[in-house]
Amino acid sequence: MSRGFLSLPDTPAFVFADATVPAAVLPAAAIRGAVEGLVRCDIHVADGRIARIAPVGGGEETASAPTRVGLDGGIVLPRLVDVHTHLDKGHIWPRTPNPDGSFMGALDSAGRDRIAFWSAEDVAARMDFALRCALAHGTGAVRTHLDSLGPQTAISWPVFAEMREAWKGRIALQATALFTCDIVTGDEPQFRDIVATVARHGGVLGGVTFLGAAPDAALDLALDRIFMAAAANGLDLDFHVDESDAPEARSLERIADAAMRHRFKGRILAGHCCSLALQNETDAARVIDKLGEAGIAVVSLPMCNMYLQDRRPGRTPRWRGVAPLHELKAAGVPVMVASDNTRDPFYAYGDLDMVEVFREATRVAHLDHNSDDWIATVTTTPGDVMRLADAGRLAEGGPADLVLTRARSWTELLARPQADRVVVVAGRALDEALPDYHELDRLVAAQREGQDR
Repeated sequence: MSRGFLSLPDTPAFVFADATVPAAVLPAAAIRGAVEGLVRCDIHVADGRIARIAPVGGGEETASAPTRVGLDGGIVLPRLVDVHTHLDKGHIWPRTPNPDGSFMGALDSAGRDRIAFWSAEDVAARMDFALRCALAHGTGAVRTHLDSLGPQTAISWPVFAEMREAWKGRIALQATALFTCDIVTGDEPQFRDIVATVARHGGVLGGVTFLGAAPDAALDLALDRIFMAAAANGLDLDFHVDESDAPEARSLERIADAAMRHRFKGRILAGHCCSLALQNETDAARVIDKLGEAGIAVVSLPMCNMYLQDRRPGRTPRWRGVAPLHELKAAGVPVMVASDNTRDPFYAYGDLDMVEVFREATRVAHLDHNSDDWIATVTTTPGDVMRLADAGRLAEGGPADLVLTRARSWTELLARPQADRVVVVAGRALDEALPDYHELDRLVAAQREGQDR
């Protein structure tokens, strides 16, 4: 059964007949007759895995797969990959909103909320709620940044470890330590504790590299220590580069220089990179070339950045705050988009819905008219960055983890929210509704009780 537009048979083997699948998520052998980057095919499912991807009507139906589920050309996606989120901050807006919608307002509000309320119980409740939203929308893998500052490190990382175990088989989870780079040189014991915590929990090392001042020798030293710590512990890296239009927000090039200086072998992801879009063409081209040489991937967070960037009272924003994805992609830099924040002071909206993220990114960043493979930004590319072999792709022998829609073309897929989509995990349709926001009312009540004391 399903809450979407069709029901699936209660049998271990069946065929999704006449599906439309993006070529970008298929192995080369399965791509036949692609039109606008879409392939018509039949997807044979057996025991929760994809047994075969065959031309429409061209695959022999065996006795083990007699049941056909007709999709009438509907687009089928793999479950999507959300490579940049903040599960620890999610859904705190009702108790601590951003007073003015600015980036500084977000920092202040989130910091106050963290200090006042982020117990293990509070973080776990909000994480679980957010993951149930992501699951219902069709996400199969999530990387979250965890505020790793002061006592919060010892609270949030064990909660995340428990959540990762509890959600195993439903959503693959990774975590990145989020801290400001001044800690690296200004509070070495805390930095060592962060590195040890990340290594113990199999996480990713991070860092916020732009704190309002132009990059200098202190940042280079901090980056050197971060890269050395990551190499010594076998950790990948995931930086918050900048969320700013300031001319001095130029730390991305310093990250690339450090990566090459250390000949770093791990994966490196650079997040936001807003200011790169405002550099002159010569400087931007130089930085982009360095990213390619250093093997650094970039994730843009268009919905959150458009919410925060260029916000001034009484003035319509003039720019989009989105990294130059087209130029990066053309230079061979792996690019992706992701949710970022969800109903917290950095972004008042969002629901960890990667279909929404891709739809809005297409409109905001013009991911159309020049390439048919942008769907890779929410599927195969972030799956590769997260080192998840099956994530974001459909292949014979891989898991039958799918998102079924009635849309038959890109314009149909992106014109509507696909609210009736069917999410399939291991060959079975989810029968889970989105969680009700009323569940979180008790967390707001806790704030009020604290204020009354």
